[in-house]
Amino acid sequence: MAAVGNESIAASPIRADYPEPLWVQAVELISGEIAAGRLSAGMRLPPERELCEQLGISRVTLRKALTKLVADGVLSSSHGRGWYVMGAKRVKEWPNSLESFSETARRLGLTSSSTVLRAEAAPANLDEAEALAVAPGTPVFRLDRVRMLDAVPIAIDVSVTLVSVLDDPESVDFTVGSLYAQLERTGAEPQRADATIEAKEAPVSVASELEIAPGQPILVMRQIAFDSSDRAVSLSTISYVGDRYRLRTAFVRGAARVS
Repeated sequence: MAAVGNESIAASPIRADYPEPLWVQAVELISGEIAAGRLSAGMRLPPERELCEQLGISRVTLRKALTKLVADGVLSSSHGRGWYVMGAKRVKEWPNSLESFSETARRLGLTSSSTVLRAEAAPANLDEAEALAVAPGTPVFRLDRVRMLDAVPIAIDVSVTLVSVLDDPESVDFTVGSLYAQLERTGAEPQRADATIEAKEAPVSVASELEIAPGQPILVMRQIAFDSSDRAVSLSTISYVGDRYRLRTAFVRGAARVS
């Protein structure tokens, strides 16, 4: 049994024949140990290899569980040091500044990656052309990705970017590459963005990619990004798992800012 301070996690009840995924069972088990007081605020969990042996699960499965607990504010991750029990549960706030998903991941001490669903150049349709202030048919690059933190699906990002502000985007490996980094290379890095946010129920297609139940709440952010010359360079629709983030808004008289 692996010890945490003077305490230890109870014998594993994780069962492969249960309907709940193994990582969900691990989340429930660790949460239960914290709720029971056997794991208290400030304690460091055992090394991942010990936890895997103790719980009888793979490291990938364990990472999904731990990352979910970090997203829920139950644990914190310290790069190179391990996983720690937080105090009172908190919800992570999205930054009150414009940053890429990769930059947010680094700030949180997590590893970002993506599953690319689509990456192709095509003519802009009427809605896309209007949003980007270009003529219909202007070449755009469509990039659809499932965004992940430590291999856990966090959001689906559907973006449309002007081909004219990218340098051979179809040659980029967007499973790990950043779209903002590509825009920075050509001098078209977004400096501001207009966004609208609404809560919706996850449709089946989105729920499947995010590994949540259909109908579960998601936060849908529609955003138009502008470069330093105030030119619209990219638009995106990002569907976040609804219970993992709080989006913070700052208001001033006569204007509003959403990040």
